[in-house]
Amino acid sequence: MEPQLLHDVTGAVATVVVHHPAKRNAMTAAMWRALPPLLDRLAADPGVRALVLTGSGGTFCAGADISTLRGSPQEAQRLAGEAEEALAAFPKPTLAAVRGHCVGGGAQLAAACDLRFAEAGALFGVTPARLGIVYPSSATRRLVSLVGPATAKYLLFSGELIDTERALRTGLIDEVLPEGELAKRVTEFTEILAARSQLTQAAAKEFADGRTDRDAHWAGQAAASGEAEEGVSAFLERRAARFTWSVR
Repeated sequence: MEPQLLHDVTGAVATVVVHHPAKRNAMTAAMWRALPPLLDRLAADPGVRALVLTGSGGTFCAGADISTLRGSPQEAQRLAGEAEEALAAFPKPTLAAVRGHCVGGGAQLAAACDLRFAEAGALFGVTPARLGIVYPSSATRRLVSLVGPATAKYLLFSGELIDTERALRTGLIDEVLPEGELAKRVTEFTEILAARSQLTQAAAKEFADGRTDRDAHWAGQAAASGEAEEGVSAFLERRAARFTWSVR
């Protein structure tokens, strides 16, 4: 099978799989280009309420396929940046499910997700200093927002890999799962996300990402949606809420 992005929708959860096992799921130029339109299609699907990004086999993504950098590293970097921004802008909750290596462009993609769960033994690295590449300002700011300036500088200056214990301690990942339990936990958690109010999630995502001019917009959406009334009624009636507002 050629290097490609695979995808599947099961229930309310879309899964995108980076598939290039011959090179530890390194992203080719074609794969970087394919990600934004794929995300657009999944975002437009009203049945999709959460998205999981993962890698095939035992690794997440080893970064960019270095053979694609030889001709024009600037072009490859531009494509990676566009894919990262498309993932960060996905309007529904996103979760990176990480096994094995999550390095370079792979770490860039994982950081662009809202949440990151990792299997014990995974390794993380931000490696542009190994190649003489200037890491984009947007990706640098996103990394700093996760781990703070000191750890971001450690990762960027050295290009060294860190383990799940340090990644969890510094905020790079949110949960570490024992070997063999990652898929189960991701399924359980995304089912929780899919059952929650998409209105709350969409507003929280914008606010957490730094939008400070949308309070009136979201207040209007909340007033018109009936989501709060449904949530309170479900709580008092001791039943699962049936939230119907969706990203448009």
